[in-house]
Amino acid sequence: MPREPRVSTDPRHVLGREGERYAREHLERLGFAIVAANFRTRQGELDLVAFDGRTLVFAEVKARRAGGGSPWWNLGQAKCRQVRAMAREWLSTTADRPRAAELRLDAIGVTVDHHGRLASLEHLEGAF
Repeated sequence: MPREPRVSTDPRHVLGREGERYAREHLERLGFAIVAANFRTRQGELDLVAFDGRTLVFAEVKARRAGGGSPWWNLGQAKCRQVRAMAREWLSTTADRPRAAELRLDAIGVTVDHHGRLASLEHLEGAF
C-alpha cells in the first residue's frame, strides 16, 4: 500500500501553509489560476505561480502571526535576487507553462491570528 506524504506539524510550516492558502484564495478572487505551488529550485522554493490569461505572477508569500512583526522584514536585495532566480528557473524548466504578455514578481504578506484566521493581507504587485 502506498504511503501518504508526510505533512509537517512544525508550527512554522503550518503557518506557511496557512499563509499560502490565504494568498492562493486572494489571487483566485482576482481572477488568477494557480499554475504551480511550492516549486522546488536550486535556490529555494517558489511559493505560487499564477496566470490570469495575460500576466504570469510569481508570488513570494510571507506569513506571520498577529503580534509577530511585519511579514516584510526580510524582503531585501538578497530575497529579490533569489525570487528572480527561482522565476527564471521555473520559466526555463516548465515546458507546458502558459505564454504570458507580462511577467510580474509580487509579494503577499499574510498575518493570521492565534486561531489561524486571516487578520490582514497585503499584496505588493511588482515587489521584486
